Amino acid sequence: MAVNNSVDPAAWLAQQIEHGDPDLLRSMVKTMAETLMSAEADGLCGAGYGRRSEDRTNRRNGYRSRDWDTRAGTVELAIPKLRSGSYFPDWLLERRRRAEQALISVVATSYLLGVSTRRVDKLVEQLGIKHISKSQVSEMAKVLDGQVEAFRTRALDAGPYAFVWLDALTQKVREDGRIINVHVLVATAVNANGQREILGLEVTSAEDGAGWLAFLRNLVARGLGGVQLVISDAHAGLVEAIGATLPGASWQRCRTHYLRNLLTTVPKSAQPWVATLVRTIFDQPTSEAVRAQHTWVIDALEAKYPAACEHLDAAREELLAFAAFPREIWKQIWSNNPQERLNKEIRRRTDVVGIFPDRGSIVRLVGAVLAEQTDEWTEARRYMGLDVLVKARMRVIAGDTPQHNPIPQTLTA
Repeated sequence: MAVNNSVDPAAWLAQQIEHGDPDLLRSMVKTMAETLMSAEADGLCGAGYGRRSEDRTNRRNGYRSRDWDTRAGTVELAIPKLRSGSYFPDWLLERRRRAEQALISVVATSYLLGVSTRRVDKLVEQLGIKHISKSQVSEMAKVLDGQVEAFRTRALDAGPYAFVWLDALTQKVREDGRIINVHVLVATAVNANGQREILGLEVTSAEDGAGWLAFLRNLVARGLGGVQLVISDAHAGLVEAIGATLPGASWQRCRTHYLRNLLTTVPKSAQPWVATLVRTIFDQPTSEAVRAQHTWVIDALEAKYPAACEHLDAAREELLAFAAFPREIWKQIWSNNPQERLNKEIRRRTDVVGIFPDRGSIVRLVGAVLAEQTDEWTEARRYMGLDVLVKARMRVIAGDTPQHNPIPQTLTA
């Protein structure tokens, strides 16, 4: 896709009139908007498009298309892309428009399904909406459901996905006249290009082994492969599900969640000291030093806090699985913190609704949020360097697959 990076308004208008453009206003809007975006991108690059300059700090990298709804109709804009960082015209377009449409649709659907009128009115008012018709709700939901379904069922062809993060969020939904808790399972990974990608989501009644097993089998059927490490909290049944669907993958237990569990085994007065002691394990420069420090911490706890000593010793392999990989990415793979930041963004949207009218509305809203987050990650810089991913794969090719933290290959009944 190419656009004019400079426009002579008089000459351009004369050309449009000469050719008898049937949609002159929309063409004018498109041309002027793209010219302004091009000028702004030139300012970020420090030099004009295609010009050599010592002041240049960045370069163009093609365009991406984006539909823009205007009073003159829908305009397909060509938004400049940069080689380093990303560019988005916030002054012209709104970010996360798809997620906001999903939120509007969910709120309106709640109203149509009989949720408290007072509650729905407050939600709609928060969105700045005065009125929305049933036909608008129906049409909006139809478009969004198609987009979300395409996102959830797309082929996972950007692998191998060496590192996968798994987590679950609890949401409230109204079913059969009762309000119950359901669990939203979310999987995130780093693809072969070093960028983060949301693989999928599923809503289940219980966060158990059966739910995780079905979720992971679906991801594998869509193309998930090459997984070397799965990072998560100690969800019920998850380890067995990983072993049944991802043979050869190791499991890294989130150090942040584990530390909270460990501290419940010692008196409150001793918790700061024990926490500081355990964190020294992750401050070591090499894999060998990490394991040696883990042993030293166990010995230090044995006399005063034997329960904590046993707890830490039992979790040795699941807590230190990260040490088998390049040190450059330890901070990214030894906890589920990247997934927790994503969960915050999801909750920021779902908290507006509070209680969902049905499970489909949960999938619609959360799916729209995750689809747009994946789009943003695609435009952002790499999460992991390609050289690090190559080192991780070479480790496996060389036959040095970690024997620690073995995972059973069948699901325990």
